[in-house]
Amino acid sequence: MEYNTTRNHLTMREYGRHIQKMVEHLLTIEDRERRQRQAQVVIELMGFLNPHLKNVEDFRHKLWDHLFYVSDFKLDVDSPYPIPQKETYKAKPGPLPYPKRYPKFSHLGKNLELVIDKALNEEAPEKRQGFANAIAYYMKLAYTNWHKDTVHDDAIQSELNNITKGQLEFTNTPYVKAYRMQPEGRDNRGGYGRQQQRGKFGQRNNGGGQQRNDNRNNKFGNKKRFK
Repeated sequence: MEYNTTRNHLTMREYGRHIQKMVEHLLTIEDRERRQRQAQVVIELMGFLNPHLKNVEDFRHKLWDHLFYVSDFKLDVDSPYPIPQKETYKAKPGPLPYPKRYPKFSHLGKNLELVIDKALNEEAPEKRQGFANAIAYYMKLAYTNWHKDTVHDDAIQSELNNITKGQLEFTNTPYVKAYRMQPEGRDNRGGYGRQQQRGKFGQRNNGGGQQRNDNRNNKFGNKKRFK
């Protein structure tokens, strides 16, 4: 009986013990042509056992890399792809440089500052005004997301004047207004509020339920009376 404790280390569990034994057998084949043919067979079997690799780009390249990795890079066969080296296969990549940008206004972000700088450098009046309207719309959207509350246009214009030193003014007041509830339960879009709708439906359900209960009580009451 052969136990796992007496076996060698399983290099890649995705392929199992049988594939590893096949690769170990490839190392013992002296005829290079026969070893090459057997390596092709092992590659096909590895792809058959892991069909999910077919969705990966260059999956056959990955299979060949895995074949050399299982053999501890000792297999001497021809590969259609560059043969990986043991020294570089497990080498850790260098750290990616993280962009160090320090926005002046953290709640608005660095990208908005770039848009503001581009708007200030714009000479065409129409494009400059369009930049100002887009900036104001984004500022109101950011304020609503962070504070979960509406903000007046004057506050947005005041903050925009503070950032640009009074060089930008937006004019798209109808487009940046937040929805506010009007009297009689209507908002400025012409629809009813949720609370009023729930109230109407609640009254109807409560009334219907009360009427059904009264009918049921009268029905049972009448039966008891006749008895």
